Amino acid sequence: MRALGVNTWVWTSPLTDARLPDLLSHIADLGFDAVELPLEGPGDLDGAATSAVLAATGLTPYVVGAMAPGRDLVATTAATVATTQDYLRACVDFAAAIGAGSVCGPFYAATGRTWRMSPAERAAAYDEWRTHLAPVVEHAAACGVRIGIEPLNRYETSLVNTVDQALDALGPLLGPHLGLALDTYHLNIEERSSADAVRRAGPDLVHLQVCGSDRGAPGGDQTDWTALLAALDEVGYAGPLNIESFTPDNAAIAVAASVWRPLASSPDDLARDGLAFLRTLTGAAR
Repeated sequence: MRALGVNTWVWTSPLTDARLPDLLSHIADLGFDAVELPLEGPGDLDGAATSAVLAATGLTPYVVGAMAPGRDLVATTAATVATTQDYLRACVDFAAAIGAGSVCGPFYAATGRTWRMSPAERAAAYDEWRTHLAPVVEHAAACGVRIGIEPLNRYETSLVNTVDQALDALGPLLGPHLGLALDTYHLNIEERSSADAVRRAGPDLVHLQVCGSDRGAPGGDQTDWTALLAALDEVGYAGPLNIESFTPDNAAIAVAASVWRPLASSPDDLARDGLAFLRTLTGAAR
């Protein structure tokens, strides 16, 4: 049975050791199988302490990174590239320490950074990106962790918006330690068919985040969830469906995700409603 999870960004940002035990216990009590742990800063979470909480709650972990301002692998300074690579390696190390098989996120440029590119400039940016990402992928391979690159919508990046762009850009780097992480919110904006986008990702699909087309709870929205699930089955995706939405209480993350209004009456209601829908969708009776 496919695991159903949720990102702690639904409740809080940043996630730290102090907040972790109570929040993960709450997530397990709500009935989730898995949890997405955002590592916003390398020192925010301790691997050993996190592992202990995961063991106590029984939640399967997945790690996501955050491309805050100043984290860039393209069109930037050598110093910024180096610090960004260090941050991504820290995410990989944390994943390995807690037994998470993947680290996912838009690991190319700071979220919200956009600029126009000619076809030639885009090709050059992709070549630069591959060059700067390659050492991080090598580190992931040594740690037994797979990186999932997430395309974002046009308002959050101008570099990688679609599955086709990601596949084209990453090309020879794709393999057992690098693939794609997809998010139904971005698919709804950028793809003609979310299901077909999943099919194009195929065996390169590492991870899937789900939410409603309005960034709220999945279910009761415009997404064709039945078609999406069928496509996931077609490509043999056995990973989780992890709800990702965002608390409006943290200004930085709310601005980055353009969360200007409450997406549910409470974070708990968003999580409960989304989980109930996903159980019905997947037949995951509780």
